[in-house]
Amino acid sequence: MTDPTDRLPPLNALRAFEAAARRLSFTQAADELNVTPGAISQQIRQLEDYAGTPLFKRTGRSVLLTDAAQASLPLVREAFERISEAGRIMQAPARKGRVMVSCAPSFAAKWLAPKLGEFHRTHDGVEAWISADMGLTDFAMADADFTIRYGRGQYDGLKSEKLLDETVLPVCSPALLEGPDAIKRPEDLRHHTLLHDESGENDPSCPDWTSWLHARHVEDVDGTRGPRFNQAILVIESAAAGRGVALAKQAIAAADLASGRLVAPFADGSTLIDFGYWLVWPKGRHLSPDVRAFMKWVKAEAANTAVVGV
Repeated sequence: MTDPTDRLPPLNALRAFEAAARRLSFTQAADELNVTPGAISQQIRQLEDYAGTPLFKRTGRSVLLTDAAQASLPLVREAFERISEAGRIMQAPARKGRVMVSCAPSFAAKWLAPKLGEFHRTHDGVEAWISADMGLTDFAMADADFTIRYGRGQYDGLKSEKLLDETVLPVCSPALLEGPDAIKRPEDLRHHTLLHDESGENDPSCPDWTSWLHARHVEDVDGTRGPRFNQAILVIESAAAGRGVALAKQAIAAADLASGRLVAPFADGSTLIDFGYWLVWPKGRHLSPDVRAFMKWVKAEAANTAVVGV
């Protein structure tokens, strides 16, 4: 007879526990799993009955983990990751010829998507599917083979490989290099609107207009004026439309610089920043030959990236 203490815990209850423990909120866990908060509470009670001990401390609207929950949570997360990886291996024959990549919308639209035609021409039978998402990918739930993340490259439980450094530089429409207020030196920016990239990344090394102007000893230009945008692609498009001068990420502006929609008016205007773009995937994940081929191709494309200025 099977020892009842050897029973596996209920899988749905474990999923509810993992989500609630990670978010420290039954309501947010319910939103993530598309169920009601009451359903989450019921699953947690079922798991606590199985464990014979409380897993959460209820404190008003918030919850805290008990010692038992804190000790078991890393193992539960690892178990789900292994189950997910097992599923991926089972699906490998059906996934053949398909590569799923997740990255931020601006990077997807301005850097990656314009290059995909070349990949498909040189890799017949392999399709790249791109998911544009601002959030960090949860590999235990998402279908992505790997992601391209913007940051420092340090992610718990994940492998990362540097794809591309990032620099910030002023860019504008070629039309702003002509006429009575033509941009020839940084001091000329006082005649033009400054466009600001207010993306949510927290990189202290990334200059804003005030620090960029200060580094070049420009004192008669107000670096705080001008409209602000919460995504890099919006800054690029506004600059290309001639609405002002953007302090832009080079990788996002590269295609428009190469095509001539944008120009970099200052030869010494670039600033290398700490953040960059990284290929990221779970440790222990089996990468198919198609995924490895895409990674090799995208790294080669990154190596060929160059700044086009004036």
